[in-house]
Amino acid sequence: LAAAPPRRALLSPSLPTAPAPLRLRSGTGGEAEAAGGDRDKDGAGAMLRHLARKLRASGPVTVAEYMREALTNPGQGYYTRRGGVGESGDFITSPEISQVFGELIGIWCISEWMAVGKPNTFQLVELGPGRGTLTEDILRVFKQLASVLSKCDVSVHLVEVSPKLSEIQAVMLTGGKVQPNPEDESAYMKGISKTGIPIFWYRDIQDVPPGYSFYLAHEFFDALPIHKFQRTEKGWCEVLVDIDPEVPDQLRFVLSPSRTPATQNFIQPEETRDHVEVCPEAGVIVHRLASRIEKDGGAALVADYGHDGTKTDTFRGFRNHKLHNVLSAPGTADLTADVDFSYLRKMVQGKTATLGPIKQREFLKNMGIDLRLQVLLQNSGDTSTREQLLHSYDMLMNPEKMGDCFNFFALLPHHRLVHPAKNDKPESKSPLPPVAGFNELLLK
Repeated sequence: LAAAPPRRALLSPSLPTAPAPLRLRSGTGGEAEAAGGDRDKDGAGAMLRHLARKLRASGPVTVAEYMREALTNPGQGYYTRRGGVGESGDFITSPEISQVFGELIGIWCISEWMAVGKPNTFQLVELGPGRGTLTEDILRVFKQLASVLSKCDVSVHLVEVSPKLSEIQAVMLTGGKVQPNPEDESAYMKGISKTGIPIFWYRDIQDVPPGYSFYLAHEFFDALPIHKFQRTEKGWCEVLVDIDPEVPDQLRFVLSPSRTPATQNFIQPEETRDHVEVCPEAGVIVHRLASRIEKDGGAALVADYGHDGTKTDTFRGFRNHKLHNVLSAPGTADLTADVDFSYLRKMVQGKTATLGPIKQREFLKNMGIDLRLQVLLQNSGDTSTREQLLHSYDMLMNPEKMGDCFNFFALLPHHRLVHPAKNDKPESKSPLPPVAGFNELLLK
């Protein structure tokens, strides 16, 4: 792969504090281009006209509503229509850079499965699986460790709203051998992986059947709709998206004239920042994951750009591997914001234990990426392959590239970290094995 910039590697400048209706600059890392400038490419004009009609009829909308329309509108949304993952798309992700990334995630799942006594069922659930590359790499590990999993009923469950991406996933994982499910079934499509494991597709996590599961969310939470808030002399106001009255078919940011319902519900009294982004949908999903893990066991592993409640304005767009004005040509670019892991931890509400966030380079080092790289280098005969392996390793681990941008965060049952309280003598309890990735992986 060429040294394309990793997805979401740059941050937008902070929005200035301004009274409504002063224009706010969109997060581009440079001067904002006209929102209608390239609206006729890729059918962007239809989405812009749709939004313009909506804004003229009902007034400004929240950033969350704008993101939802731009990304998942059934007719013109970015993910439903394009979904540009990969070198030829709009952004590139860690699994696309190196197979080692997915292999180590597969080892993490098996390590945790073994640590709790090898339950006889094992559901791998991926949220927003992109092109299916991560799941494919994990399934390759499962095949290589088939003897370990021989007495376990393994299945794969993919939560995907994009028809286009689900087709790409089906080709990659099953060779295209899938069939639609009846309307009354929770999965809309099913098939068998090339390694013989059943795969099911769903539109919502609530449709995934209950059971002992590993939930993976790689670059999933950062694409969920956010609300943006600005502290002003009048108190907290919400950042909204509106039509610019001075420029036809151009969008702009404005501030709400007073507090909105979201301002009252999502701003914490102790908040010290002047600009805050909150993703309520992420809170709902992480709460559901925690409830499932509390009831059925398993774990969730989140890997994403993010912070621990410290950053302010991180909303930005990506198109053709470059930063893109978030308000320009909606529906043609990936929109994203850093994940607030402190908010996810709070929304778990104590149902599970949480670990992290820790930096990607720390997690992968703990998982043995250095040893895996040495094995691959020893087994590669040609110079170009070795150079590619070293380049991929650098992309994943270099603090200036993906090493420090990405964080890993896990949800685990409380008993995984602390022995259940019993009347046993403490000395009779065997020590719990460390959690791989967050501690150094014990290779046996």
